[in-house]
Amino acid sequence: MLSGPSGVGKSTVADIVLADSRFGRVVTATTRSPRPGERDGKHYRFLTHEDFRAAIERGEFLEHAEVHDQLYGTPREEVDRIRRTGRHALLLIDVQGALQVRQAGVDAVTVFLAPPSTEELEKRLRGRGTEEEEVVRKRLETASREMLRADEYDHVVVNDRAEAAAARIAEIVHRAVEREDVHTS
Repeated sequence: MLSGPSGVGKSTVADIVLADSRFGRVVTATTRSPRPGERDGKHYRFLTHEDFRAAIERGEFLEHAEVHDQLYGTPREEVDRIRRTGRHALLLIDVQGALQVRQAGVDAVTVFLAPPSTEELEKRLRGRGTEEEEVVRKRLETASREMLRADEYDHVVVNDRAEAAAARIAEIVHRAVEREDVHTS
């Protein structure tokens, strides 16, 4: 399970980790609009608020949370699908969702991806150019609170270089599996 503040580079690092065939991407669901280049079913399952709430009622999510006025959740079936193939299920998940998964007692290795500095995080968020100033400001405020929760994770990896961060995450997961034979998410 990989989480960290918005703009830290979770997607970039995850893409590198997922080049290792022993990992499978868990496609999470959201109510936010797709960013340029994102495709439904590959990057996220893009749902309406009504469809998302109906899935919550049916108990389809391992976890779900509201972040920046949008809903995000991890479909249970996605995790099960990847595990059935013998691969490690890689969840890219926000901090709220990660804590829900932990509290639910799910057998997972948790990694908090941290920015090298708050200044670098702000630079990355603004560099996206995909959000209004109000949204960027909200994300930075949320990031400050989320970074205070990093010590609740099994591991913290600083994303100063995406390739190095991805290699460290893969190493963490493989060592955990060798040590405890856990099913990793």
